Amino acid sequence: MERPAWAPRSIDISVPSVSRIYDFYLGGSHNFEVDREAARRAMEFMPGLPKIMQANRAFMRRAVCFAAGEGIDQFLDIGSGIPTFGNVHEVAARSRPGARVVYVDHDPVAVAHSEAVLAGNDDADVVAGDLLKPAEILASAQVERLIDLNRPVALLLVAILHFVEDEDDPYAAVAELSDALAPGSLLVLTHASYENIPLPAERAGGAVDVYKDIRNPLIMRSREHIARFFEGYDMVEPGLVPMPRWRPEGEPEEEDPYAFSGFAGVGRTA
Repeated sequence: MERPAWAPRSIDISVPSVSRIYDFYLGGSHNFEVDREAARRAMEFMPGLPKIMQANRAFMRRAVCFAAGEGIDQFLDIGSGIPTFGNVHEVAARSRPGARVVYVDHDPVAVAHSEAVLAGNDDADVVAGDLLKPAEILASAQVERLIDLNRPVALLLVAILHFVEDEDDPYAAVAELSDALAPGSLLVLTHASYENIPLPAERAGGAVDVYKDIRNPLIMRSREHIARFFEGYDMVEPGLVPMPRWRPEGEPEEEDPYAFSGFAGVGRTA
């Protein structure tokens, strides 16, 4: 397999990547055949996976606009993935010029592309970091330069927590990040779940098994368990709901049934 110029030398391009699979679902071009093969295998069980990812991105954009409308001009996006059209810094800048954004990802491809996209942008930067090491993220030079933790921040954990197994205690990681935020900060979160998927759970489980096979287990939590990530937050209306139902711009009933898979919500610190 020939290595394209945009692929960092440090990555193994024969191994599927969650970030590149996500990029494929969204119609991006920064993925390899091994990623496309894994995505197509998962779609054999859940053909609506691209619709779920599109709904996820649409929610993210609405939530960023909401945060900017609430006066927040600082965004910390952990698990940001490969840059695509309508990224957080673009949405935030349109709503609130001068907004500052720090992206965080552990995928070298995602980091490399973020660096390329953000070159020359003084209001946005990227950190090679791990959600499970919050202290390192918060102490990074990029966060120290762009994020004032004494003022409200929008913390984005969009489509990342379902890749963290219970044994790694994602609740502790979120709590540590939350403890560092000033009052009035927002937690923006989406999470996969078997609830609302328009398929029998055992068939949807076939797609989950594909992620397990590529050593990126997809943890499908219940709404109750997802709500635990918001402990210490006051939920913004309409609460923890399927993605198309969170402050929709159009009629949710017109959305593809797959778009309602999983949950999205925004919480505010007291």
